[in-house]
Amino acid sequence: MQPLWLCWALWVLPLTSPVAALTEEQILGSLLQQLQLSEVPVLDKGDVEQLVTPAHVGAQYVALLQRSHGAHSRGKRFSQNFREAPDPLVSPEVAGRLLASEASRHLLVFGLEQRLPPDRELVGAALRLFQEPVPRAALRRHERLSPRSPRARVTVEWLHVRDDGSNRTALIDSRLVSVHESGWQAFDVTEAVSFWRQLSRPRQPLLLQVSVQSEPPGPRASGAHRLVRFAAQGPAGGARGEPQLELHSLDLREYGAQGDCDPEVPVTEGTRCCRQEMYIDLQGMKWAENWVLEPPGFLAYECVGTCPQPPEPLTSKWPFLGPRQCIASETTSLPMIVILQEGGRPRPQVVSLPNMRVQKCSCASDGAPVPRKLEP
Repeated sequence: MQPLWLCWALWVLPLTSPVAALTEEQILGSLLQQLQLSEVPVLDKGDVEQLVTPAHVGAQYVALLQRSHGAHSRGKRFSQNFREAPDPLVSPEVAGRLLASEASRHLLVFGLEQRLPPDRELVGAALRLFQEPVPRAALRRHERLSPRSPRARVTVEWLHVRDDGSNRTALIDSRLVSVHESGWQAFDVTEAVSFWRQLSRPRQPLLLQVSVQSEPPGPRASGAHRLVRFAAQGPAGGARGEPQLELHSLDLREYGAQGDCDPEVPVTEGTRCCRQEMYIDLQGMKWAENWVLEPPGFLAYECVGTCPQPPEPLTSKWPFLGPRQCIASETTSLPMIVILQEGGRPRPQVVSLPNMRVQKCSCASDGAPVPRKLEP
């Protein structure tokens, strides 16, 4: 069986290291990039002192300033190791209902609203299906008719029914399964649960569509997919073997950041991850003279402190995850009014620099995957 960590790695995006304190070079570099300039423009101090900022430029700056307080850019999510073995970080399995079923397609439904409250961060989710053993007579008959490798492709998709009744799907996991296998099969559906959490409340149940397809597809297919069946009965004594959704999450009250730092308490090695005030004085920067009109400075904040580590070390299942670190998980842009030369005359212009101010600090494992953003 393909390891779950490999399935999850298919949608891992490269991430930067924990955000350090904002530097003067970073601000200047971002400003030059946004204005598509190679160097700081040389401006005459006398022209700048006589310059009047037009009303529409001031209104644009104020509008961007107000918007930046409400529009956050998300970075890494909290994350930690995801195990199949019993673990104190794993919630009890959620039994699913078989909403509809055909020979090669199954529609599963899971109620998750009470399983993932806001104070728990999703780490991973595994869909567990019981694959029935193929009768020997059917297997021998298939091998006589088709000498090809008896494998089928099992695909898991997330299904969302929109308010207007239309459907949309997203591919979550897909891999080959041998007809010689039997027992519980696990599929990584972390991204499906992440999509579900991004829906507005009240959320509909989590819908997963499982299909079994021929491999390779087309007229040359071996037909082995007809032998792969997922049972409604479990392996022991006829006990119910409904599809199971195994959720792994962290209690953010124990493993998350603490919010803003206490200004009365100095930051030490034992300080829990928090957001600390850091003022950037633009007026004190030589390159900003006669170029940056607004703002004279701003509160950028920075993330400091350390993060509590889970009680057990990372296992080989998730080799790309490192220790949990304190990072900036939400940032906002910084609007500025700068002066540019146009036709030999200075002209005020508004520009917005992304990710300049930290809004929220979080604990996350280095290398943790970032789920795709759910589009409207």
